[in-house]
Order: sequence, then C-alpha cells, then structure tokens
Amino acid sequence: MRSAPTILHLDMDAFYAAAEQAAKPSLRGKAVVVGGLGPRGVVATASYEARRFGVHSAMPMAQARRLAPNAAYLVPRFTLYRAVSDRVMELLGRLSPLVEPLSLDEAFVDLEAGGTPATSAAARAAGVRLREDIRTATGLTGSVGLAGSKMLAKIASEQAKPDGLVLMEPGTERDRLAPMSVRVLPGVGPATGEHLRRAGMTTVAHLAEAGEDELVRLLGRAHGTALYRMALGHDDRPVVAERDAKSVSVEDTFDTDLHDRVRVRTEVDRLAERCVRRLRAGGHSGRTIVLKVRRYDFSTLTRSETLRGPTDDPAVVREAAGRLLESVDTTGGVRLLGVGVSGLADYTQEDLFAQAATAAAAGDPAAPEPAGEAEAAAADAEEPGPRAEAAAEPHPARRWSAGQDVRHAVYGPGWVQGSGVGRVTVRFEQPGSPPGRVRTFRVDDEDLSPSEPLPLVGADGPERSAAAGQSSWPATRPNDLSPEAGAGGGAARSRP
Repeated sequence: MRSAPTILHLDMDAFYAAAEQAAKPSLRGKAVVVGGLGPRGVVATASYEARRFGVHSAMPMAQARRLAPNAAYLVPRFTLYRAVSDRVMELLGRLSPLVEPLSLDEAFVDLEAGGTPATSAAARAAGVRLREDIRTATGLTGSVGLAGSKMLAKIASEQAKPDGLVLMEPGTERDRLAPMSVRVLPGVGPATGEHLRRAGMTTVAHLAEAGEDELVRLLGRAHGTALYRMALGHDDRPVVAERDAKSVSVEDTFDTDLHDRVRVRTEVDRLAERCVRRLRAGGHSGRTIVLKVRRYDFSTLTRSETLRGPTDDPAVVREAAGRLLESVDTTGGVRLLGVGVSGLADYTQEDLFAQAATAAAAGDPAAPEPAGEAEAAAADAEEPGPRAEAAAEPHPARRWSAGQDVRHAVYGPGWVQGSGVGRVTVRFEQPGSPPGRVRTFRVDDEDLSPSEPLPLVGADGPERSAAAGQSSWPATRPNDLSPEAGAGGGAARSRP
C-alpha cells in the first residue's frame, strides 16, 4: 500500500459500443449492442442506453433481442477497436513508463514512476488531464480510479462509471470498503460469494470482522488469507509493464453443429492458420499444439502434442492439429473447435527458416518447411469469424453482416444496417458527418464492396484524429471476445 494515490486505473466506458456510436452518427444516443449475431451469439458490450433495458455483456444475444428489440445489433470490428486502443495506450504512456494493459480498454498506470508528485492533488490533476486527452483524441470517454493500490484503484474506477473520476485517499480504505459487497474483491465470484453469504458474510466489513482464522476455515489457507488482507484494503501488487504470454489460442462456436468430418478438418485447418497469425503478431513461436473440441452434448475434449522445437510454421501447426483431431470422436456433431499453441518462445524469422532448412537437409521427416509466398499471403489476410453451416457451399452467396464497413462506387463509405431476401441495406455516413441516408442494393451489387474502418473523429476535429487513427491498423484481430462474437452469425435487424 502506498501513502499517496499514485496508481491509476482506466476503464473505457462501454468501449466497443461507444466506438460504434462514434463511428456511426445515426447511432449516437441510441441503444447499441455489439456481439455475435448468430443463434448462439453472446453480447460483448452494450451501450448505456441498451443497459437500461437490462442488456449486459456475456448475455445470450437472443435474450438481449427480447429485452431490447429496437436496439442496433452489430458485429464487432476489432480493427477499429485496436486502433483506438493504441491511441489510448499511447496517452497512458505519456503519463508513465509503467503501463499495464489488461485488455483493449483497460489498464493500470504507475504515476509515481512517471514523475507525478506523490500527492492527491497531483494524482487527481493527472487523471483529469488524461480523461480530457482521451476525449480530445478519440471522442470517447473513460472512467478513472486513483488509489494507493491496484485493487483499490480498480474498485474506484468502477464507482466512477460512467465518465467520472474517483480518488480513494490512503487511510480511508477500510471505511470506504466496509459497506461494499464481497463481490467487489478480486477472486470473489458467484460461487464464493454464495458460500460466504451462507456463512452470514455479504459485505467487506463482515469479512474484516470475521477475522483471518475464520476465512481460512471457510475457504482454505491461501484464499482465506488473501481475502482477509483485501478486506483490510491491503494489496502490494506492483504495476507490471510487460506480461509474458503463456499461450495463444483461437476458437469458434458454430451456429449449427458440424457433422461432416471433412468440414470439421477444414475448420481445424482454418483455426490453425488464425492461431499462427496471432502467434507471429506477438513475436512468438511455440512447442505444444492444443486442440479443443466441444461436442453436441457440451462435453469438451482437449488433446495436445509437443514438438521437438518451437515453430510458427502454419503447415506444422495444421498437421499437428489434424493428427490430434484423428484421436477425437466427433460422432453426433461438433459445437465448438479451438486450436492453441503453448510453450511459447521468442524467435527471429530467419533463424526458424534456417532451422527448418537444416533439419530438412538432414533428412528429418518431421521438419517444418519454410513458409512460401502463398502461406505468407494467407497469414496477412483478414481472419474470418465463426461460420454457419451454409458457408461450406462451394460458391456461397455474398454475405453482409450488420455493422460491417462498406464502400459504394457512387455513394462512398457506409455501413451495413442489415440484409436478407437478396438485399442489403446500407447507411452512408462516417465519423464526424451528420446522420446519413439509407439505401438498399442487391447483395451482389458490383459497386458495393467491404472496406476498412475509418478513423474516429476526436473532439478536436478530423485532422488530428485521422493522423492518430491511421498510424497503426493491425494486420490481424485479437481474440478478445468469445468466439460467438465474430462476424458471420447471420444478418441482423438494425434499427437506429
């Protein structure tokens, strides 16, 4: 615990939904839900307008539609979110060299390491300035918590939502925490919360009063001791600028169960390619290939194979995942597939290629071949989201997802409001413009094509925001959402 509130926690407000509202002028002030649009989709983020109807993250999309039938339901656009996140993280980096990102929209900052004086006034001034800079650069809002520890700073930012700042003065922690629910403490989920409730403990004050021995008796030595310390406001974890990744994985949940064994293998190959792209984007290679299969009855099987050396070769990962699939019974149907790589190591591309070439020259039948031009091009391609069964058709009809960026040869940039019955409806507008007009086209209209997201316009106008937003479009999308939240879940009705 520090004697000054020099740890800052930033949490962007309804990040994905807010970014969509900023990018689509007709949706500002309206209920917006971002997530998977298929029958098994889940909500990734809901705007505050949608939350008034009871919609929240991790809710099944079908339930969200029943609660808020007139909301705009959109597929996530990670290219946009990553670009905005990079801009926000850049602003955090100006405050301190110690920035610990937790996700695209959340991070801790050690203000003391950045030279901010160890006083409440200086910390508050830094938080106020940060919120103003974020609004200016992106047009979005974030909530800031300031405290003497990471745990308390995160609790403070939750209290600040939306679009606020809360500073928790050191020395006041126990009084501030006492009336709060036990669920505010890290590690207290629904099961632990219910266990504590049965023991008569529903607030943090109850935990502090119960004492360490009683919590150890209820929860075990490690968890009980840690929970008692947190109830007293103690948390000595430092802000860590770099986090070592332990594994990289991707997975997809399918709208309908897969029964065709050939189709299952095709999807495994596709997931292996996506996994390798993420692996390379993080500057890693890995030794252990992992396959995850969730069957029709929700039973989940995992299989793994450890290679003799680390690899980032898509062919090697595909083949290993394929071998693992051979040991799995997919009779009855497959609901979810995933491919991952663990045992990560840093690498240089040239060293791996040289290693593969040397092994091949030595007659090693298991040696990976250096990636060719075709595989390199595939690694740079945009990764697809979950696919419905119809996607296995040799020549599927052109599909448009609600929220998708498009460009028309005549009308310019816009986004898909919905599609069906051979038609696609597009609203032509862009960040910083007035709400645009809606037009309908055939799904195969040659003048209509997918496009990249346009940069958001910050509060200081399009020039600075465009320069900031265009600086770092990522080549691949992170797997930050559940697999159900990808594109391809089917057309949605979007009523802004």
